[in-house]
Amino acid sequence: MADAATALAILSLLGFVLAGLYITSLYALFTLVLLIIVIGTLVTLLLRKLRRSDALCERRVCVLVLGDIARSPRMQYHTLSLSKQGYYVTCVGYIGSKPHPDVVGDEKIRIIPIAEIQGFRVGPRVVTYVTKVILQSLQLLLVLLNMDKQSHILMQNPPGLPSMAVTWLVCALRGSTFIIDWHNYGYTIMALSHGANHPIVWLAQWYERLFGRFSTHNLCVTNAMKDDLKNNWNIKAITLYDRPPDIFKETPVELQHDLFKRLAETYPEFQACGENTSKETDRTVFTGRHSSDLSVTLTSGRPALLISSTSWTEDEDFSILLEALEEYESFFTAEASLPSLVCVITGKGPLKDHYKKLIATLTLEHVKICTPWLEAEDYPVLLGSADLGVCLHKSSSGLDLPMKVVDMFGCCLPVCAIQFNCLHELVKHEENGLIFKDSQELAGQLKSLLQDFPHRQGQLAQFRRNLRTSGGQRWDQNWDQKVLPLLTEP
Repeated sequence: MADAATALAILSLLGFVLAGLYITSLYALFTLVLLIIVIGTLVTLLLRKLRRSDALCERRVCVLVLGDIARSPRMQYHTLSLSKQGYYVTCVGYIGSKPHPDVVGDEKIRIIPIAEIQGFRVGPRVVTYVTKVILQSLQLLLVLLNMDKQSHILMQNPPGLPSMAVTWLVCALRGSTFIIDWHNYGYTIMALSHGANHPIVWLAQWYERLFGRFSTHNLCVTNAMKDDLKNNWNIKAITLYDRPPDIFKETPVELQHDLFKRLAETYPEFQACGENTSKETDRTVFTGRHSSDLSVTLTSGRPALLISSTSWTEDEDFSILLEALEEYESFFTAEASLPSLVCVITGKGPLKDHYKKLIATLTLEHVKICTPWLEAEDYPVLLGSADLGVCLHKSSSGLDLPMKVVDMFGCCLPVCAIQFNCLHELVKHEENGLIFKDSQELAGQLKSLLQDFPHRQGQLAQFRRNLRTSGGQRWDQNWDQKVLPLLTEP
């Protein structure tokens, strides 16, 4: 009935337009007034349709990621928290990898995939970039306007170009609440490849500052970013620290063995060296199952499992880790008490092939390196099985914190992390890990922490005990305290 009434109103207005055109030769002013009335009425009808609410409107939230949903864990955690609180969530983003099973299997969560647009790859580079932004804007606009009205739209930044402007426009048209979750600044990431003084970096900074002020609420990942947003851009934000969800915990040895067996099918670094069939029927380089009682134990003389995760982007220089591993290899000539290493670097990203070529040139006997991509359900199991984590994330803005370290701490996994401005908000030097400045210092830390491995004495074991004792909030409790009130306020 409402659509029929709208159509009748439009036909009536068209009738007035025709009548007005008949009189135009005598009454030009009348025609101008009539056109203004027609346009105003059409806009009013359109806005009324866009803002039309139903009984479920206040329980619908859109989570927007202009990137791969599976590689945006924080936004997936937002999505799951919203669902747990009874909201119906529409998650919009790229489907490059499989999102977490809890997201995919939740009846209250709907995923709307969007295409990863490249732009026209002809002519100057700026043409490609401009056409990409225009096409992305149109795609997002159509997707967001075509869905049912949402009470809130929560978008990730970066990337914020063009999603920040489009989201603001849609929220203004539909009467939705606009929330930005600031993970970093997009312009500082662009500066890594273009240089800080490039015109496109300046434009990106102006864009973020302008449209960031149009949001109703803002979240950010550190107190340092909260202060920076307030002092430099006059944007008020709430610090929502990344916290590990309950899936990140120490892994029982039986689950470790199951994962290592599956990984060994593809990656020889996990395969057992030599044979010992008298006591064990199936083995990996780290674990073995005894034939007598089928129990699983960690093998004696096993290598240490070192893990790092990355998006393989410019803000993580993995040559530092590779140089440290080369230096660790050199320690074996003088140090008999050091274990061999299996270094696992997980993730996908643009620089992965570059670093794989560098890894292939290394001559290492006691250090093995592999670079798998893990399914979302396997990643926390591997973290909970590791002996030491390494983080090379060096914030482009100096204001965000690496979520990979948050996840490692959830698994009580000590970390060596590269130094930058606000890292102290997460990593406490000589309490839950160590902070290093270069490859040489990292190599020294690996040597110190892994001395006499796997004995349960020493600094590495103490860090793990400190992490077990400190505990801390998990994601759900933190989210309920900080974000839920923003959704329920009048």
